[in-house]
Amino acid sequence: MSKVVDPEKREINFVEASASACPQAAYREILSGCPVGRFALTGAPVISRYEDVVWALRHPEIFSSAMDLQIALGTERPMIPQQIDPPEQTKYRKLLDPRFSKKRMMELEPAVRADANGLIDRFFDKGECEFDRDFAIPLPCNAFLHLMGLPPEELDTFLRMKDGIIRPHLTHEDMEAAQQYRIQTGKEIYAYFRDMIVLRRKEPKDDLMTYLVTCELQGRKLSENEIVDICFLFILAGLDTVTATLGCNVAYLAANPEQRRKLVADRGQIEGAVEELLRWETPVTAVPRLLKQDVTLNGLEMKEGELVTLLLGASNVDDEEFESAEDVDFARERNRHLAFGGGAHRCLGSHLARMELRVAMEVWHERIPDYEVKPGETPVYSPGIREVQYLPLVWPTGS
Repeated sequence: MSKVVDPEKREINFVEASASACPQAAYREILSGCPVGRFALTGAPVISRYEDVVWALRHPEIFSSAMDLQIALGTERPMIPQQIDPPEQTKYRKLLDPRFSKKRMMELEPAVRADANGLIDRFFDKGECEFDRDFAIPLPCNAFLHLMGLPPEELDTFLRMKDGIIRPHLTHEDMEAAQQYRIQTGKEIYAYFRDMIVLRRKEPKDDLMTYLVTCELQGRKLSENEIVDICFLFILAGLDTVTATLGCNVAYLAANPEQRRKLVADRGQIEGAVEELLRWETPVTAVPRLLKQDVTLNGLEMKEGELVTLLLGASNVDDEEFESAEDVDFARERNRHLAFGGGAHRCLGSHLARMELRVAMEVWHERIPDYEVKPGETPVYSPGIREVQYLPLVWPTGS
């Protein structure tokens, strides 16, 4: 378990907390002992208290998203709009926000529901599945492909490219080799979307790729670089975070059958459960920000140019914001969790994610109301973005 290393020096270690299957207790220890401090391994500032994190998210002029992570993520330029700040970022959000509105995302719901049922059809009669591989990965990925207008038969290619950026260690254990693989994968992503731009200009469709090719920003068309920089972000966000959230949610419900029974008995609680599990599980555990000026927060002096970690997972179990924060309450009121971040860079795809999560939970519990982790097996969680990479489930087949 992560712990406060030295409260007097305000040194903390959140790595184990972010990688753990059950990090909430560690987060609460950080909050009680060192809500603003420095990472024990690097000395970089870490902010975990809800109020402080919200303040940082709402002040991008101080806590900037425009940081030099190009090499780390295999990109050649900042991803748009995530790695640029207002006012430049604002014009791209105005262009993209209507395409990700709640109303537009609801238009995708029938396709997502059909995909969910189709996936379950493949393994339902077996009475078991590996949830991550068989459901949590393909469902949101197919929704992303529907939205973008990308060919579903190339799903494996997109997943390989996504993992090549986010999890290159799965292919190359050596850090230098993994980084080279990430850079090469980045070039492949750029090339793929440049080809797609050419195709959509010749053969426009009613999809997001065509919109990016044809829309105008302040009286001009988007450049090729702008389009591929947007798509680079989309392929990382659209193919990973909902998968991670789905796995965390179902792993929690498999381990807490009394909570699962509540959803089965009253499907009207599913929407509240989605929000509460986003708060409790928080798959995107932390986000980085670059300090643009000197700041003192709760007595800790942070200097311009330092890279600050905003620990969202800890913020979401802060008792100062959430009453009985240690309780998972599907009927929780005023659930202002930070699982989607906040401020100008609040997640562009939050309406899409919520729709996918709600539909997935509805369909799964309609079809498979009684399930558990396969006896003798243990779910395996990944570090960083908390994805349950191995979640073997079993259920009665009625035979």
